[in-house]
Amino acid sequence: MPDDLRKIVFQIMSNVEYNPNLVFTIRIFTLSDSQITHHIHDRKIDFATIIDLVRDDMRATDVLIEEQLHSEVALINQVSCYIVHSGGKRLRPLLVLLGDHAFGHGSRQRIALAAIIEFIHTATLLHDDVVDSSDLRRGHETANTLWGNEASVLVGDFLYSRSFQMMVKVGNPRIMEIFAETTNMIAEGEVMQLLNCNEPETTEERYLEVIRAKTAKLFEAAAQMGAVIHGRSREEQRAMALFGLHMGTAYQLVDDVLDYRGEIDVIGKNIGDDIAEGKPTLPLIYAMRVGEESQASIIRAAVREGKREKIQDIIRIVESTGAITYTAAAARAAADLALQTLETIPPSRYRDALGALVEFSVSRAY
Repeated sequence: MPDDLRKIVFQIMSNVEYNPNLVFTIRIFTLSDSQITHHIHDRKIDFATIIDLVRDDMRATDVLIEEQLHSEVALINQVSCYIVHSGGKRLRPLLVLLGDHAFGHGSRQRIALAAIIEFIHTATLLHDDVVDSSDLRRGHETANTLWGNEASVLVGDFLYSRSFQMMVKVGNPRIMEIFAETTNMIAEGEVMQLLNCNEPETTEERYLEVIRAKTAKLFEAAAQMGAVIHGRSREEQRAMALFGLHMGTAYQLVDDVLDYRGEIDVIGKNIGDDIAEGKPTLPLIYAMRVGEESQASIIRAAVREGKREKIQDIIRIVESTGAITYTAAAARAAADLALQTLETIPPSRYRDALGALVEFSVSRAY
């Protein structure tokens, strides 16, 4: 394994408690630079098959979301319904439901927990689009484009507060503790990202801290819900938390790749949005580090100014410097760490589906 990739693998693992299984994963990973050995998920399971396992639960989650979106304030209904129904893969609720079934018969609280996760995620999207001045998400105009920044922020606040009302009804102190910690860390991640914007000197370590807090933390919360609600051992709860953390890291790194290699009709957002928002993501950070000075100066200027004008030049640079390959390999490494943690929970078709969900996250085109 190249030294720079070895370094980022251990950065991905930083702030994670020692676990000999995870160290074993790194040894497996170093056996081959071109192929990573997988111990779980020998057969392919497509996304539709994953959904089919918990289709009734997903429908019940959608029904509960509809019920809980209701407000006497018409604007809240309009904005919240628009964003919730504007597409999306529902990965986080899916994680909750699969994780719940992986540890026993479906718990009474699983539907509420899946809806809560989706509400928190949707609230972060509403706030993100305001902070980033985004005009396109999931192939549709953003809520702030249609209703303005004020409405988007306030409806995001409504969804946050509604999710905490639902948590109280679940009545599990540990669940509330996890969600409180998660939402706090997401907010910290947003502020950290704000500080990184227009700052081309952002390091890989700093960037990984941001995506762990801003993106991966909610995956971590979703993945461990089942183990917590079924009262499983601390080791199993921790394993599922790590699974979600690594899966969320992989998911965000793939997003970074798609920002320069995706197609607008497929990914549902503008190509080069990150550079237009002045965000130094991993492909840019790596390209500036290994590229020629002339290439690095183009990226530095674009990050500082937050402009898309040089996007075609930047796409060529991240391709020619190997930055896309490097970022994809980092995502693959994080995905393998997620897969390894699944070996610590009982075998089942739901565990297989969780592994397949990781594979979907790193192989997706949207």
